Amino acid sequence: MVDSAVVLWGQTLAYTLYCLVMISLVGWFGYRVTRATEGPGVRPAYFYTFVGFLAVLGVSLHIITYNTIPWTAMDLHRGDYTPDKTFEIRVANHEFQLPAERLEIDCSELVLFDVTSEDLTYGFGVFRPDHSMVFQMQVVPGHRNDILWRFEEDGIYTIRSTEYSGPRGVFMIMEDVVEVTGCGVADA
Repeated sequence: MVDSAVVLWGQTLAYTLYCLVMISLVGWFGYRVTRATEGPGVRPAYFYTFVGFLAVLGVSLHIITYNTIPWTAMDLHRGDYTPDKTFEIRVANHEFQLPAERLEIDCSELVLFDVTSEDLTYGFGVFRPDHSMVFQMQVVPGHRNDILWRFEEDGIYTIRSTEYSGPRGVFMIMEDVVEVTGCGVADA
């Protein structure tokens, strides 16, 4: 799987460039419309060519980044995957209830995190020691909330709520409760 930090960097770069091109279109159009000239202003052929270019570029970005999101393939072909390990996690009253004190995972095991909320909408996110996110999902009461994940780097991870669930939600942090071993490569 592609590391989520790499995906974030690549998508940030691609979409920043795309937005700069879009902003340049608006600036160019605004400048040409408000400028006192004797000519016809912005030629429709130039304008529509540029808009067509932006449409092609935008669609291309979505096609290129389609399979870079690490969990996409597993979600699209869920029936083809059988988890090696399942962790059933309950959330209620602004607290995570884990099946064990520490969730121990061997490298490259396919893990299913099955999270159930008993009262509010929460988030379930796994974070690195540097506080960057590995993955997250929304946990809605009365719905199936699970995610398949394969860790490829050793590390000790923290679980946090990633959704606003009231003032007490900011304290929904469980430090160092997910331990991945056996990869031979440490998560940075």
